[in-house]
Amino acid sequence: MNRELAARKRMFNLGARSTPIRVERVPYVPMLKEDNVRKGFFEQDEYIAVREASPEHLKDLVMFGYKTRWRLSEITGLTWGQVDLKEGIVRLEVGETKNDEGRIVFMDDEAKEIFQRRWRNRKRPLPWVFLNASGTDRVKRFYKAWKTACARSGFSGRLFHDLRRTAIRNMVRAAIPERVAMKISGHKTRSVFDRYNIVSEADLRRAARQLQEHLDAQKVTPKVTPIDFSAENTIEEGPNVADV
Repeated sequence: MNRELAARKRMFNLGARSTPIRVERVPYVPMLKEDNVRKGFFEQDEYIAVREASPEHLKDLVMFGYKTRWRLSEITGLTWGQVDLKEGIVRLEVGETKNDEGRIVFMDDEAKEIFQRRWRNRKRPLPWVFLNASGTDRVKRFYKAWKTACARSGFSGRLFHDLRRTAIRNMVRAAIPERVAMKISGHKTRSVFDRYNIVSEADLRRAARQLQEHLDAQKVTPKVTPIDFSAENTIEEGPNVADV
């Protein structure tokens, strides 16, 4: 419903800006409340389990999604023209992303090795990096294969998009500045970025452990001077109030 309301608001605004003006007054269109916060994410061992349970032609794609924080359409549409193996760079040009801004990803050693292998085994003249099982076209839809891989590894219900949110959370955990993380992930606004950076129970446990370690480091054994209760050091008691 919100998508339809947004479309109607856009129509009214376009009508008000047109020449001649077709809408004299843009009405107020309230939007319904949405709970669109992503809840799925992968820990390192979970990601590895799902990747290993995936078909061979999807394993490299899953790895790339986990490490690059790219959207699925950006990954499946990746061509060799966007890859610079010499410099270890993968590019998304302006106009190829959701927010129309270009992005650059520097590959780590694992990604470089995988891309070099795929380059040696590529099937000409196909331009895409990730091909389907038959090697005749790019990977498109693989919902059933992904669902099966998650079920086999014991993580049913996970979405491929969870890899993107997990990668963003991993950047935050690695203390990468948020400005840099947002540039890599392609988020323009802080509010949208925060929707992906969800704190997990593991994060809360880690925070509790770090707090305890900090408090333990502040503990100082108090220096207490023992009191000598020998007769010669005993203070003479004063008169009892009842005897006065």
